[in-house]
Amino acid sequence: MENSARNDYRKYLDPAVVSRLSSFELKTRYIVEGFLLGLHRSPYHGFSIEFSQHRPYMPGDSPKDIDWRAYGKTDKFYIKQYEEETNLRCSILLDCSRSMAFSHSGRITKFDYAAMLASALSYLCIHQKDAAGLTLYADTVKKNLPPKASSMYLNEILKSISVASVADATKTAKCLAESAEKIKHKGLVIVISDFFDDPDEIMKGLRHFRFKKNEVIVFQILDSVERNFAFGKDAIFVDMEGGEEILTQPHQIQKAYQDSMKEYLAHLKKECLQNGIDYNLIDTSEPFDKSLFSYLQKRSRLY
Repeated sequence: MENSARNDYRKYLDPAVVSRLSSFELKTRYIVEGFLLGLHRSPYHGFSIEFSQHRPYMPGDSPKDIDWRAYGKTDKFYIKQYEEETNLRCSILLDCSRSMAFSHSGRITKFDYAAMLASALSYLCIHQKDAAGLTLYADTVKKNLPPKASSMYLNEILKSISVASVADATKTAKCLAESAEKIKHKGLVIVISDFFDDPDEIMKGLRHFRFKKNEVIVFQILDSVERNFAFGKDAIFVDMEGGEEILTQPHQIQKAYQDSMKEYLAHLKKECLQNGIDYNLIDTSEPFDKSLFSYLQKRSRLY
């Protein structure tokens, strides 16, 4: 019974389960708590995380900030960590264009998955005493919250994500370039999108962040049917952004579609890796721990 209870953490990371919760804040906590419960289990054995309120004493620190109770317990000097102190500035960019509304066979939409991932990443950042910021974009930048480390600021980020909705066409490259200019201090940039735009233009935008000395993580969110084109019968396909329609028999074009999609994904991944950008392809049915662990791995390499 005890082992079964311990393994229940997997349900906290299942997008289908989390999406049924009513409160957006509850969804966020559900994901993060499940992730932390599972960190010490396979495949993440040996990786741990602490939300510390202290940092080691360093020459030049004021003795009045030493936590003497911590010294009494550990025989080491620690400085109290205040909310305005931050180790890392993390800017999270979330694609809100209309193509993100796609879902198939009862799955959650790409946007719902991306929104929950963005909220969980924000939660992790701020509770590690990092600063988190949020940018919502489609054809233009819809909202920009610069990175801050306050726990009260997390509420503003979560509220902004919870009320966001998909609209307008995708102009990822333009929005990435605009966002890069708004970032005044180098840090970590996380972009969450389906990246249904010209890949070469996308890379121009991502390189803009790298040019300004930022580290970059990309999460490409796709529904599995977008990759395998596994539709079973004749269908009318509608461009979610442009509205154009086409009637086709999916099995006749499935192989050509799959080849084109594989080529596109391979090209984007290759370009990211060549430019020092961490690339992650995420299916909307996958548990959230894969994405969150990628973030923690990146952070651990930075510090």
